[in-house]
Amino acid sequence: MATTGANACHRGSFSVPVTRPSTKLYLGVSMKNSSRRKSPSRFHIVVDAADRLTVEEQETLVEVVHRRLADRRRVELAADIREGQREFERGALRPTTPDEIIKEILS
Repeated sequence: MATTGANACHRGSFSVPVTRPSTKLYLGVSMKNSSRRKSPSRFHIVVDAADRLTVEEQETLVEVVHRRLADRRRVELAADIREGQREFERGALRPTTPDEIIKEILS
């Protein structure tokens, strides 16, 4: 029995059913749609909205997001440094040379 209609691909004298994948690709990144989710994820909404921007607007968006990520990483690094300084002040850490650190890592 041949499949016909909008979801069929005709090959010669027979039809092959065609299904839509439940995966969208964004810049080579696979994002699976959850069958339990009734509405699109925030990520998909943002990416779809970005698709509607002009090329120049998309380039600006990429620059803004890149700068914000760099700022976020700087804040996280500063917090890690402060935590390390507090640990050192409490005596939880001791001064160590790079050679000692390498030796400990390799042992």
